[in-house]
Parts: sequence; C-alpha cells; structure tokens
Amino acid sequence: MISRRRFNQGLVTLAFAGLSQHLHASSLKRDRHASPKAYGKLLEDPNGLIDLPANFSYQVISSLGEKMADGLTVPDSADGMGCFYLDEERLALIRNHELSPDEQKITTLNTQMRDLAYDSIQSTHPLPGGTSTIIYNHKLQQVEQQFMSLLGTIRNCSGGITPWGTWLTCEESTTKADTKLSKDHGYVFEVPANAKSLVKATPIIAMGRFNHEAACVDPRTGIVYMTEDRGDSLLYRFIPKVRDNLHQGGQLQALVISQQPKFDTRNWQKQEMQLHTEMATYWIDLDSPESPDDDLRIRGHKAGAALFARGEGIHWANNELYFCCTNGGAKKLGQIMRYVPSTSEGSTLEKNAPGKLSLFVESEQKQSLNYGDNLTVAPNGHLIVCEDQYTEQVDNHLKGVTPDGHTYDFARIKLQTEPAGACFSPDGKTLFVNLYSPTTTLAITGPWQSFKS
Repeated sequence: MISRRRFNQGLVTLAFAGLSQHLHASSLKRDRHASPKAYGKLLEDPNGLIDLPANFSYQVISSLGEKMADGLTVPDSADGMGCFYLDEERLALIRNHELSPDEQKITTLNTQMRDLAYDSIQSTHPLPGGTSTIIYNHKLQQVEQQFMSLLGTIRNCSGGITPWGTWLTCEESTTKADTKLSKDHGYVFEVPANAKSLVKATPIIAMGRFNHEAACVDPRTGIVYMTEDRGDSLLYRFIPKVRDNLHQGGQLQALVISQQPKFDTRNWQKQEMQLHTEMATYWIDLDSPESPDDDLRIRGHKAGAALFARGEGIHWANNELYFCCTNGGAKKLGQIMRYVPSTSEGSTLEKNAPGKLSLFVESEQKQSLNYGDNLTVAPNGHLIVCEDQYTEQVDNHLKGVTPDGHTYDFARIKLQTEPAGACFSPDGKTLFVNLYSPTTTLAITGPWQSFKS
C-alpha cells in the first residue's frame, strides 16, 4: 500500500566489504528461501510486539504520545530513520513521520516553532509531517531527550544519511498549494544530526519535486541517489555543485540502460531483466526539477530512462548500492536491485567505464520476500529488509538476505503494522527499528556474527 511506509547509518568497513565481495554471486537461482535455520527459530514475544531468535532481545525506547523535551508528543507513523554518532556515549536517531495534513493537529508552543515549519494549515497550525530526533545514550541504553527536529512537511517517508552528518528526509507527496496550504510539496529537506531543537525547514528544490522515497550518498563523490515510490518510477541521482552543501544546487539525472533505452526492469509482462546480469548504464539530465506538473518520471522515461516498480529503501554499501522495488517481479512480490557506480561516476569519463545495474533478488513466493521496503546491512554482511505488506493476517517480517542470495526470517512483527527505518549503530551492536503505527521504536541487540552463511 503506497500510503504506508526507513534507513541506516553506515557500518564498519569490513561488513560493507564482505557485502561487496559476495552479494553479486552469479550462480544463484531466481528465488531462494533459506533452508538453514539462520539465527534459529523465532521465539514468541510475551509482549506481543516482535518475535526474535534466541539470544536476541529488544528494548522499547520511544512510543507514540510520549511527552518530548519541546512540549510536543511523539507523533505517529514512524518510518525511515538514520543513526549518527555524536560522542563516545551518545547517538542521534532521526526518525521520519509519514503524516498528512489531516492526520494530526500540531498546536505550536511559540511563534518561533511556527516560523521554522515549512508549511501550515491556513498559516496557523504547522503540517504534522517531519522528523523527530532521539538522543540515545548507548552505554546506559536509555533515551536522554526527544524533540521535533523538522515540521511542516507531508508524508516524510524515508531518506538517508550523509557523510557530513545530516539526515535527508523525503516527502512522499506531490501535493500543491491550495486554499489551505501555501506551498508545493514533494521535496527533500536536510536535518543536522547535531541539532538540539527544531531546525528551519528549507526544501532542496534542485533535487527534484516528485514522490520521493529514500536517498543514499556515495561518500567518495558526494552524489546522492534517490528512489521514487511509483509504479512507473525512475532511479535518480543528484550531482551537487558542492558535495557537502546540497542547497548550492546541482544537476538532477535519471538512469538509462545503455543498449536498451526505456528499459522496463519490473518484469511484470515478461522477463526482461535477468538475475545477476550486469547492464551498462548512463545518466540523462532532467530539466525543470521543480516539476509543477509532477512529470519528471514521464519526461525521463520518454527520454530513455529505465522504469522501476515502486523504488523504496536504498542503502550504500562498499562502492555499490542496493534498493528495493516493492512490487517488482513476475509475481509482484518484490525485487532488490544492485548498482555499481563507475570509477569515474559523475564525470565525462564515466562513459569509458559505465556504472552497472543488476537484479540481485526477485521474489517468487511470499515466504521469501513480500513487499520489501527499507533495507540496511547487518554486521555480518547480510541485508536486513523491512517488509511492507498489509494483509488480513499479520505477517510482516524483518528478512535477512545472505551473501549467496538466500532469504530468512530474522524477526516477525506481531502487530498489524510494518517494520521501518532499520538502521544499525555505528559500532554494529544495536539494530534500531520502528514499528510504524502506533509509533514504537525498538533497540535490538544480539549475536549478529553468529550466522554468516
């Protein structure tokens, strides 16, 4: 369901290196559900939140309605999230809230908060979408402070961390100004990890106005890659003029398959994209990124850009990135794509050694993967994928994906909601994850290195 919707701080180099070396093995079958027991049987949670393997445990660190330091309460619809190192004891978790104007009324405590918000309902109440920040003492394993760090946006779905210590929060909405709202929506906003209170919400217009989902940054080049939650979405990249100052502008582009312009990666009608077959790419410029008609994907595809099935979570690994296409594949159960940038990515020389796109996973049964959304990388080099499927039976999981392509159940969600925002602490010891609604943020610890197959 497009109306429901995560992400993570980078892990230790060894974990990324292991992922880079193994995730693209070419001898895999199309869809493999793990026969190994992985971390073992999932044990029933007596609290009815999340089933985990033996020797793993969780702590609830934040919940809907808790009073925060700024006088506001923790909002609902917790989605994408990033984790940042602040000092030897403290981490900052920046958490998206995917709220629409009519879902929650924000009553500001002062005019400064209203002025810092991006947009308000009839210039009175800030729109409820935005981000909250949790200051977490990982040595004491307790929250020290919570506060809203961005307000006045619509349906902040996912986003991504940057190498310069900020969170890119993305609006999954292209709502336009009307009699109630004064501004157009569909932009990326930036929130510093070291913010101590609400920051001024300023859209990065050059990064495009579209149904944003998530973002990740190549630390080598500063290029930002972005997904779009549409059935006919594109994969975007933004080449900034100044690598650590996105507000200075840059060039928005869309990915094209070199020998097959307008290529359809979705495999809905026929198997056009083969598993583990690398395809050379190039990128085309997109003009008018503010896109008043919400037609970036239409113009881009007409010019040759490849189509994707609901691009969602995206994660930077070691010189490559992975992203989910929620309902891609012949069975429309989900795909995971892999992109390896050019050694000259973003320069005129990249045509001599182009970036490569390949299909890493395509699910053929619900037990393997059912609507993958946010994803991250575990300390053992496995992908951890949040499922986002709403059915009559509660059945969302945190799925693991091994380097050789097997999937397995790492956790089972007990509520009728989705897991979102999966991200690891920089030391790789703690997995933070949101239960979307009612907002519940968990800190999960355990023997991550005990299963490496």
